Amino acid sequence: MRRAGLVVIVVVAVALAGVLVWRTNVPAPADAEPEASATLVSVRVGPVVCTTLRGYVPAWGSVEPQQATATQAPASARISTPVAGVVAHVACAEGQRVAAGTVLFRLDSRVADISVEKAKQALQYAEQVLERQKKLGAGEATSQRLYLEAEQNVVAARNELRNAETQRSLLDISSPLDGTLVRVSARPGDAVDQSTALAEVIDLRRLVIAATVRSVDVPRLRMGQDVEVFPGERGSTSGSPRADVERTAVAYIGPQVDSRSDTVQVRMPVPPGSPLRPGQFVNLRIVTEVRRDCLAVPTDAVVTDAAGSTVAILTGDTAVKRPVRVGLRDGDLVEVEGDGLRAGMTVVTAGAYGLPERSKVKVIRQ
Repeated sequence: MRRAGLVVIVVVAVALAGVLVWRTNVPAPADAEPEASATLVSVRVGPVVCTTLRGYVPAWGSVEPQQATATQAPASARISTPVAGVVAHVACAEGQRVAAGTVLFRLDSRVADISVEKAKQALQYAEQVLERQKKLGAGEATSQRLYLEAEQNVVAARNELRNAETQRSLLDISSPLDGTLVRVSARPGDAVDQSTALAEVIDLRRLVIAATVRSVDVPRLRMGQDVEVFPGERGSTSGSPRADVERTAVAYIGPQVDSRSDTVQVRMPVPPGSPLRPGQFVNLRIVTEVRRDCLAVPTDAVVTDAAGSTVAILTGDTAVKRPVRVGLRDGDLVEVEGDGLRAGMTVVTAGAYGLPERSKVKVIRQ
């Protein structure tokens, strides 16, 4: 009996082994879904949102005074003296707001004052002589020649006085425009001439941003396009929105390409009340395209390889990859299109790269 029991046990074991081998070698149905990976992957997630995205042309530039136009004078002026002399008085300071015609500097005028006084005396004498000739002419006690000479002397004396007064007025140097003095270089006692810069005045209400744009991006530009300006040094113009953004619009697109840098100059006015100052570097983004009501995901959610782009959709504790078409990138979001994709879904962000087609995940809370 013992030997018969052992035989039965051996037969049963062989039968079970055969069944296991058969099940292992039988192929799975073609339409069967792959099982989720047994490995638990830690990930972070983000939402699929319906939002407005914008396409940009990035650039950098600097703030400068507006150049002259057909209807306006330039917004800045370098103040110098029309004649050589010595600065006697400085009537201005840096940062001072001045009106056009305000006297800022006076040169030593002692010699010019004497010339004016002499011209006044010469005119007074010539007028007295003419008046005498008029009285004598009435009694025919003078000749016509002497009378005409007296008239000519009066005219010449008046011209000499005007010339002396003009030379004197050149010693008072005034502002040619309304603006703010951004630099005052001259001091009392300085010897100056026509090449000396005494001061610089800028109308801070008429500033522009002069930017450079790559020539390949210029076909996307149009007059009047919105521009977002970010004060700061040269650098990236992408990323999350900043609180210090200034908004303006394209007002000028250069007609030619700078062959040294392969760029085109673009200008836009500085918005009224802006804290931007002349010489300041700025980053900017020119809005060239606006897409409303499009689906977008965080940029980290899109994985791109030789086969295309995918996102991993989270359902419960399982992430399943789905192919998508990628569109506009705007800051931390990227436009996506795909079958079955809708707002409100959750996608894997950190940890999406290298995920299997279907895998178990553990969400790490922010």
